[in-house]
Amino acid sequence: MAFQSDPDRIVWRLHLSSSPEQVYAMLDSDDGRASFWAEAAIERDGRVRFTFPGGEETEGAILRREPGKVWSVEYFGSIVEFLLEPDGAGGTDLVMIDRGVADEHRTEVIAGWLNVLFPLKAAVDFGVDLRNHDPSRTWRHGYADQ
Repeated sequence: MAFQSDPDRIVWRLHLSSSPEQVYAMLDSDDGRASFWAEAAIERDGRVRFTFPGGEETEGAILRREPGKVWSVEYFGSIVEFLLEPDGAGGTDLVMIDRGVADEHRTEVIAGWLNVLFPLKAAVDFGVDLRNHDPSRTWRHGYADQ
């Protein structure tokens, strides 16, 4: 099978040492999302406003919440779903599916999800923030560690 060959969705898998409940807590809380995803990711009335280091913002509705199992949100015009499964040893097998990415943004979005998923692993499994938090060193400037 070719890499990311389904034109309708982007799929990434990630194994985490932390439990599905711990991973879900990171996705479903303002402080959790701010610890790995965005400078701020504040939920109000079922919508999350993501704010990034360079000042870019997006807002989307939380579409699905199943604690320890599924968290889904609208994100930059697409629908993102995080599926969490116990790995049988106390950890989590995560599947992230992004549907509805415009063709002209697909390559950037495929790469961009790694800039969310690896910081998630670092934050939840090791308590480490991999990001630089510098508005002059963002994704738009070519930095992977915004």
